[in-house]
Amino acid sequence: MVDDTSSDAEIIAASLDDPDCFGLLFERHFPAVFSYAVRSIGAVEGEEIASEVFVQAFSSRRRFDLSYRSARPWLLGIASNLVSTRYRSFERRNRAYRRALGRTGDTEEFESEVADRVDASSHSERVQAALAALRPPERTVVSLFVFGGLSYQEIAQVLDLREGTVKSRLSRGRANLRNALADIGEQWGNDE
Repeated sequence: MVDDTSSDAEIIAASLDDPDCFGLLFERHFPAVFSYAVRSIGAVEGEEIASEVFVQAFSSRRRFDLSYRSARPWLLGIASNLVSTRYRSFERRNRAYRRALGRTGDTEEFESEVADRVDASSHSERVQAALAALRPPERTVVSLFVFGGLSYQEIAQVLDLREGTVKSRLSRGRANLRNALADIGEQWGNDE
C-alpha cells in the first residue's frame, strides 16, 4: 500500500491496480502544476490546464518511466505542452480576426492578449508582454525554469532536449527579456 512517504513512481505503479492511489499524486503536485499553468497563461485558462494535466497523466500513467522517482517534471511537461497548444490557438484565432478585419502581419494584438493572460498579480504588465513576445521554444524553457522551478536536467527531460540546448534557450530568453525590460530596470539573475 502506498502512503505520503511513497515515491511518485511507487504511487503511479500502485495506481495501475488501484486507480484511487493516483489521488496522492494529485494532492502532492497539483499546487505546483496549478501555479505553473496560471503564471504561464492566466487564471482561467491556467485552472483548466492544471485540471487537464491530471486527466492526461491519469490516462497515460502506464507510459510513465518508473525509473524516475518524481513525477513533477513529467506533469509540468504535460502542462507545458498544453500551454503551448493554448498559445498556438490564441495565435490562430487572432490571425483569423485580423483577416476578417482586413489586417495582416500585426502581432501587437496577439501579444497584448497573451500578456493579459499571464498572472498579473506576480508580474508587471511589461514583463507579461516581454514574456509573451519570446519565441515559443524560449518562452517554454523560461516558463518551466521560472514558474515551474525545474532544473536544467528536468527541463531537458521534459522537452527531450540536450541540457546544453536548455541552457542556451534559457540564456537567449533571459537576454531578450533583459533587453525588453532594460528601461524599467527589471533584473533577471544569472543562468547559474
